[in-house]
Amino acid sequence: MFRKFINLFKNRRHWVRQILVAGVAGGVAWFIGDLLIENGGVVAAIVSTLSIRISLHKSMREGFGQLVGTAIGAGIALLTVSLFSFGFLAVATTIILCAVVARALHLGEVASVNVPVTALIVIGPGISESTALHRLGSTLIGAVVAIFFSYFSHPNTPVGRARIQIKNVSTKAAALLAEMSEGVAAGYTKKDAGSWLARARLLVEEVPAIRAQSVEARSHARWFPTAEKDEAEEIYIEGVAAEHTLVQVRTIARTLFDSAVEGGIAESTKKQIAVALSAASYAISSHIDLPDDISDFGPTPTDDVREAGSALAETLIEDGKDVDQEQIVRGLSIVANIGIIADSLDHNSPALTDVITPDEPAKDKVLKVSPTKQASKYWGRITKPFRKYF
Repeated sequence: MFRKFINLFKNRRHWVRQILVAGVAGGVAWFIGDLLIENGGVVAAIVSTLSIRISLHKSMREGFGQLVGTAIGAGIALLTVSLFSFGFLAVATTIILCAVVARALHLGEVASVNVPVTALIVIGPGISESTALHRLGSTLIGAVVAIFFSYFSHPNTPVGRARIQIKNVSTKAAALLAEMSEGVAAGYTKKDAGSWLARARLLVEEVPAIRAQSVEARSHARWFPTAEKDEAEEIYIEGVAAEHTLVQVRTIARTLFDSAVEGGIAESTKKQIAVALSAASYAISSHIDLPDDISDFGPTPTDDVREAGSALAETLIEDGKDVDQEQIVRGLSIVANIGIIADSLDHNSPALTDVITPDEPAKDKVLKVSPTKQASKYWGRITKPFRKYF
């Protein structure tokens, strides 16, 4: 029983570490906030708890969002209370104005939520200019403490976290391809193909998390002195390659499902399809586990994938007269899919290096539109009447 109790925490050591760091950060924020600002500990602890994340990059963004939200919310709170005094009308007007201002400034989800929340914190009974400034200072303390402690909330660097994520999804993709290979060889059913397609969809749903972590690794390397920029760029390309691989695995699962709906795969091509899928599975596994200089020892696993794809294509062309045309098209589609997987693993496809992948959706940023663009737009609107006149 004691061993089981210990294992509950040992098996969740990363989570335990994060909550312990968050707890310590909240306590430190409360202590510093109360020490420097009268009754500022509670607000500092709240902001620290809201802002702390598992990485410096995310905590800095959350902290900046807290500061932007607090500054705007405090100003709106002071305005509404001075006009309507504290009560129903002041609270309702504050929330509405916060929503309007957040929309007008194109704030992302991070800051948009913080604006009304922090305004309501500031708008509490006894609101005054000095109280608002105190709470704004407490917010700054909480955000700074969260940024500091987020460095200790995870044992790995951003590059290490990205590598772990990519390895996990690649392992799952290799296992799924191996299972599909065995199923094709043995004669799979529509139910089997449906299960493969569902699992492939779940794998693709992990792509946004991989992309965000790869972007964070590259951003971290730009400003953190101990980070390796080359390593971060490499892991970024690796993340894009993993995304392409997962999409192809899902497409293969969909092709096998469609084939099952239309009556199954022709007997003459079952073996070659199974071999090609097995080769793709082994290539992904080898890419995870084997060293980069594997090509020095002869043909690589990706070479075997391309060879298996060529053999499958030849078989499909030879059996063109005896096999349904739609089945031939689906088989050639699988050939193209495993070829893209091989190119992605080798990082020799222009689709990986020549096409810029967006860093992250605009809605996830603190400001959807950059301050420079917003300032130039509003300045143009302000000066437009004067330019017309003069």
